[in-house]
Amino acid sequence: MQITPEEVAETLAMVSEQHLDIRTITLGMNLRGCADSNVDAVARKVYDHMTATAANLVPVAEQLEREYGIPIVNKRISVTPIAEVSAAVETADLSPIARAMDRAAKEVGVDFVGGFSALVHKGASKADEKLMDSIPEALASTDYVCSSVNVGSTRAGINMDAAFKMAGIIKKTAELTADRQCIGAGKLVVFCNAVEDNPFMAGAFHGPGEADTVVNVGVSGPGVVRSVLASMPKEADIESIAEAIKATAFKITRTGELMAREASKRLGVTKGILDLSLAPTPAEGDSVAEILEAIGVGMCGGPGTTAALAMLNDAVKKGGVMASSSVGGLSGAFIPVSEDAGMIRAAEAGALSISKLEAMTAVCSVGLDMIAVPGDTSQEAIFGIIVDECAIGMINSKTTAVRLIPAIGLKEGDLLEFGGLLGSAPVMHVNEFAGTVFAHRGGRMPAPLNSLKN
Repeated sequence: MQITPEEVAETLAMVSEQHLDIRTITLGMNLRGCADSNVDAVARKVYDHMTATAANLVPVAEQLEREYGIPIVNKRISVTPIAEVSAAVETADLSPIARAMDRAAKEVGVDFVGGFSALVHKGASKADEKLMDSIPEALASTDYVCSSVNVGSTRAGINMDAAFKMAGIIKKTAELTADRQCIGAGKLVVFCNAVEDNPFMAGAFHGPGEADTVVNVGVSGPGVVRSVLASMPKEADIESIAEAIKATAFKITRTGELMAREASKRLGVTKGILDLSLAPTPAEGDSVAEILEAIGVGMCGGPGTTAALAMLNDAVKKGGVMASSSVGGLSGAFIPVSEDAGMIRAAEAGALSISKLEAMTAVCSVGLDMIAVPGDTSQEAIFGIIVDECAIGMINSKTTAVRLIPAIGLKEGDLLEFGGLLGSAPVMHVNEFAGTVFAHRGGRMPAPLNSLKN
């Protein structure tokens, strides 16, 4: 499908007036060749491979920005889950590898690197256990490294032992970075049904089914969608609203398709997926919550929010798949509280609760994202939130995730201030009636009946 000059002109108007951007160009790379029994040798090989492979990523992205006038907000790297690369490592602490990843990220000029990760949905190997145990130190001692652990899937069920362990790791990671707004926990996500071609942090990793080097592009455009809906009459029916979102999503996706083609060609690597996710920022007007309010919900979190989000997510995907044959990743609508000005307002007003956000995750792209909770929230309560979210993903055959930030020393109503794209997070109320039995039963929750699809 050809990209016309008219499309380019329309896109430039979206950029200048409605916050359209390419949220990320993420270079995925295979690090399996970096395996060694010595952790320092692995770290050295990882650094060398990352700096050599990604040497041209930032220059190419900046050249594309200049040529097309479309901002590329983040340049990122995702790598093979480090637990897989570290299977032969003899020592218990894998954080030296994370620090090598961080040095490499700084050397090539990227914003984040994802893949300090493990996949433990059916069970954890010794390397997986080492990786999880190393997460708090790894994230506390690095600036740009992100971590993820997949604890459940529709085909395998939920690894309850791993979910409980991760609840404790989230708390420990927050404690180790308490002097930095607990940011370590903001770089850690727990998944069910993690995808291997996700360009977005903190959950990006280079999956086992990928080519050696792949470029994945994440597009964002909530401001564009909100602007279109705001111009529609209040008497427009819901089908007209859905059609407007589809048409807008098509245009946004064409922008990403163009950039993905060019980035792949100029970097000389495989073109991966185009992730059309409405990823908000703290900037006014660049908000998924404001889209829902433009649809007609009084305030995000109020009655009708889940239905409006379901329609938005579906329309975005329908428009996107017509614009590219490579739509993938997590495409849809993200609802990170701290990164969305409208979500922050709704949470502060009491319209948006964690319970309502959980309901919304049943119909959106991912899950509970960038949510601050009181620093004294129990490990059992965090575990309960994780497995509730995993259950939604497992039963509905979709990706769900939890990125909670225990705000150490803070209580409900206080505020964590991250700055930049991460914004600020009001500390939200947590239902503490988790009990002390369920979290400690352990084992693996069996896969649901709908997993039997062969």
